Amino acid sequence: MPYEWLPPEGGEDRLQLWPHRSLDQRGFVWFIGMTAALIAAPLLGILGNPVLWVLLPFLIGAVWSIWFALRKNGRDRDIVEDLHLSRDRIQLVRHGPKGKRQDWEANPYWLRVTLHPTGGPVPHYLTLKGEGREVELGAFLSEEERLMLGEELQARLNALR
Repeated sequence: MPYEWLPPEGGEDRLQLWPHRSLDQRGFVWFIGMTAALIAAPLLGILGNPVLWVLLPFLIGAVWSIWFALRKNGRDRDIVEDLHLSRDRIQLVRHGPKGKRQDWEANPYWLRVTLHPTGGPVPHYLTLKGEGREVELGAFLSEEERLMLGEELQARLNALR
C-alpha cells in the first residue's frame, strides 16, 4: 500500500502517501548492467575489427539513453504527501519533484472529504475542501486505494470532531 498511517505524534494523526515504485535502486543497477551486457554480447564476434569502433558509440548511446530515461522517470515520481490531523488544524504538505513544496491548512471542523466518482482527472478523485480551497489527495494512488483511503480518512476525521 503506498500510504501509511504513522504513529501519532504530539496528539496528531499523521498520514504519508507516495507513488508506486516498480524499480528500486538495486533493480535499476541490475537492469542497466544486464542491458549493457546484452547489447555488448554481439560485439564479441567483431573484437579486433575496425567495425567495433563504428558501432561502439551507438551502443553506448543506447545504454545512456535508457539510463537517462529511467532516472528522469524516477525523479518525476519523487512525490510525498504528508497529512497531519489534529483537533485544531489539518495540514497537507506535498513535496513534489525538483523539491517543489506546496502547503495547505484548514480547520478540521469544516473540512469535507469528497470522492468524485467522475469528473476528475482519475476515477474516484479524492479531494479535501476547507477554508475556500479544494486540494487533491493521492491522485497517484489506484482507484481501490483512493476508495479505501477516503473511508479511513473520513473515519479519522469523525473521531477528531
